[in-house]
Amino acid sequence: MEATKPHIALLASPGMGHLIPVLELAKRLVSHQSSKVTVFIVATDHASIVSSQLLQPPAGSDGDDLLVVLLPFIDISDMVGSGVSYVRKIEATMLRSVLFFRIEISKMESRPTALVVDMFGTDALGVADEFNMLKFVFVTSNAWFFAYALHTTEIDIKEIDEHVKNRKPLKIPGCRPVMFEDTNETLLNYPNDPSYERFKDIFIKMSLTDGILMNTWDELEPTSLKALRDTRKVPIYPIGPLVRPIEKSVLCSGIMNWLNKQPEESVIYVSFGSGGTLSIQQVIELSWGLELSQQRFLWVIRPPTEKDAAGAFLTLTNGSDGNLDYLPDGFLARTHDRGLVVPMWAPQVEVLNHPSIGGFLTHCGWNSTLESIANGVPMIAWPLYAEQKMNANMLTEDIGASIQAAAMESDGLVTRGEIRSMIRKILVDHEGRNIRARIKELKNSAAKALAEGGSSYNILFQLAEICIQHLNTKAFGA
Repeated sequence: MEATKPHIALLASPGMGHLIPVLELAKRLVSHQSSKVTVFIVATDHASIVSSQLLQPPAGSDGDDLLVVLLPFIDISDMVGSGVSYVRKIEATMLRSVLFFRIEISKMESRPTALVVDMFGTDALGVADEFNMLKFVFVTSNAWFFAYALHTTEIDIKEIDEHVKNRKPLKIPGCRPVMFEDTNETLLNYPNDPSYERFKDIFIKMSLTDGILMNTWDELEPTSLKALRDTRKVPIYPIGPLVRPIEKSVLCSGIMNWLNKQPEESVIYVSFGSGGTLSIQQVIELSWGLELSQQRFLWVIRPPTEKDAAGAFLTLTNGSDGNLDYLPDGFLARTHDRGLVVPMWAPQVEVLNHPSIGGFLTHCGWNSTLESIANGVPMIAWPLYAEQKMNANMLTEDIGASIQAAAMESDGLVTRGEIRSMIRKILVDHEGRNIRARIKELKNSAAKALAEGGSSYNILFQLAEICIQHLNTKAFGA
């Protein structure tokens, strides 16, 4: 008798940008593809939150079909110093977690049919080889970024120098070129950044897998996906957009009560993600921009930092005690009738789904981008780090779902006048009508891709069938 339910293992890297899409992929494999899924999570500040979400299996599924295994907390203090980038911290954490992951796999009575890791988990692919598992990599960003990253690991030094030193556009076969101002900081620091060589190693390992899953969909990025498929190096599976569902929470009743009192599509939601921070000067300019716009706003705020735009990455807090004395004098009093400032956190998906939200000022992390598209909310793109500049460019130039913030001063500040103008354009000005209409089209496209018969639904079904075939092959010893 043929086996019909593959067992798929997912290994998630630290950070909400990786954990959330892995969580949603797990739920979708269980609820729509009748798979058994075990999610392995490295213990960090985020682990308790994510694991508690995962422990609730999707409606209608067997409670035993979705399991969570928390790997031990990884101490990397002897590998990286306190001042290193968040990328190096993730790399070190995942490298050291492989041993614990292998131990957990070896103890399982029913070992997984396939292993899915994200880009930082490729060191664990050797475990898949050892236990005869199919191996896939889940790219939690978009196809254009993946094509760029893949290309930069294959080109010669002269082409990199032309891009980095002479600021020439980086041409990507079959895709739009990447402008110097949008390129990733890992490449900007080449050859002095050790992450670059690590980057190359990751993509070599990815090219030897059974396929690359991507949190995008065919209708959103047809050109970039075609270019990747034309390389024929490894199968490409766009299965997105995988975003968090709307889940009511008693923790956010104050926010939702405030939103309930606002007119439809009248509020600009401001958030720089779970890790993004601004300088004190930029916080002041943003405060004034919000005030001068005379529009309603919901601002999720983190204490400013002068050191690192990703200053809160991998932590749930960055030292906030709720004190907002870094805001301009009188700001809260002057805007109390039209604004709400929330320290540190808000239930983003529920906020974006609220009818009073008319725009999203975002750092353009890919999770936030997809959540905004899925809820039909136009964006002001304000990238901070990683691939966010590329995301912002794509949203503005290719997709037409946003306008992009421009640094107006020599010190890189986005000025209050620019902020005022962007907010009004997204919410009320006539010139923003095309963006507001375009985001509604994208919302429908995203929903169709995931619905039964849609492009992403069909591709995920194909993936499940591949796992079933491999399971049956193992069962019969072929």
